[in-house]
Amino acid sequence: MGATTEEQTYTYARPSALVFGDGRTDLVLATSGGRTATGPAAHPVFFDGFLGHPEQAAAALLAVAKVARTRFYTPPGMLAAILRAADPVVTSNGDRLRFESFSACCGVYARYDALPGSLDGTVLDTGTTNVDFNPPMRDALARIGGLEPLHLQVGEDVVVRTLDAEVTEKKVPLPERWLKGFAEVQLASATVAPVLEVAASEARRFVRSMPSSGSRKPVWVVAAGRGLRITTRPTPDGVPLSGLDRLKPLEPLLRFARSLRAYAAPHDAQGATGVWELQLDDARLVLALSPESSRGFSGEGGVLWDLADEQSADDADLVSALLAFEPRIDVVRLAAESGLDEGRVTRALGRLGAAGRVGYDAAETAYFHRELPYDADRLATMHPRLRDATALVEAGAVRLDGDSAHVRSGDTDHVVRRTDGGDRCTCPWYAKHRGSRGPCNHVLAVDLVRRQQA
Repeated sequence: MGATTEEQTYTYARPSALVFGDGRTDLVLATSGGRTATGPAAHPVFFDGFLGHPEQAAAALLAVAKVARTRFYTPPGMLAAILRAADPVVTSNGDRLRFESFSACCGVYARYDALPGSLDGTVLDTGTTNVDFNPPMRDALARIGGLEPLHLQVGEDVVVRTLDAEVTEKKVPLPERWLKGFAEVQLASATVAPVLEVAASEARRFVRSMPSSGSRKPVWVVAAGRGLRITTRPTPDGVPLSGLDRLKPLEPLLRFARSLRAYAAPHDAQGATGVWELQLDDARLVLALSPESSRGFSGEGGVLWDLADEQSADDADLVSALLAFEPRIDVVRLAAESGLDEGRVTRALGRLGAAGRVGYDAAETAYFHRELPYDADRLATMHPRLRDATALVEAGAVRLDGDSAHVRSGDTDHVVRRTDGGDRCTCPWYAKHRGSRGPCNHVLAVDLVRRQQA
């Protein structure tokens, strides 16, 4: 949970701005860096047109931006720091726009999907970029009413602007944790299924009843007639929820809600990722919550299996060349075009997700293509457990013995045993997490050796 000291500089041609006048509202979102269908771009231009349901859209954009400025959990002994929020990421998938962010603690992921029915204009390009959400623009968004048309530009043609235009640079503390968080969220989201759905009236009652702060112990949300209730008893019919206040980002959108749907993975008595989806007019607001409020997605480690699979690296290169910022990635089509079976395509998508290059939409049970503005060379340095496992293999510290293996780490021999429930290790990491936060470096090292000898 320690904060990274790395910073990423966003360079904007000018700050994002919202202007009222002439019977409409003009919102120009400044872009910085990223990738389009034709390659990298300093200031991508994705959309120029009207965004339907303007008051709802403004509230959703503010909700995503607010999540990026919120710390839902502060570790004991850590002083509350002034947050310099990372800017949200926007992806143009051709027929929709997706705005994404993570909380400062990396335990809450937010996504606003402006779906086809809410876009009336020209999609100028597809791709992914960061967008500037500065305080004056956020203040102006909060004043949007329900009657004025909302004209939206995602990016602008900076070439036609005057030469003396001010360049705005923002340095933000980002970055590695967001990339790792994006990887873990898509992995967790791909395992969930719908469990609960309630009408708008019950959604409003339930979310508004959540305290602004409260117990961090996991609870489960279960159906109660046409409504929802909370129980402390683990149940396969419920959705795990740790940190009741982490549902509060939904509250400003409740007046526009059509329904509330909740997704969960197969039952885990220790809790798991819960995905909450507020259905809006031609749009969705999605929250994914980490298994515990004290756990950021960036530390989960589920993607380590995909990263350790060398075959998936080659497959990912092949599959990535066939992606074109689709709103729904067709695994069957990719399998046919790549010559890989569907299982290998899915594992390749998992590896691409580890690099932030695909996300997962639980509502449509499909991956979508995005390209985060990160240096791909940094990926290998972001996962200490994988790095340590590789070092153990290179040092010859792994000795296989049937279904068991011995791993020499420092002055200690750890035993890794293969069981029906997965590999088990005698190290303190496994004793504490029991595989709930991905494999330890010893299990990974054994897996690497077994793959080499297969």
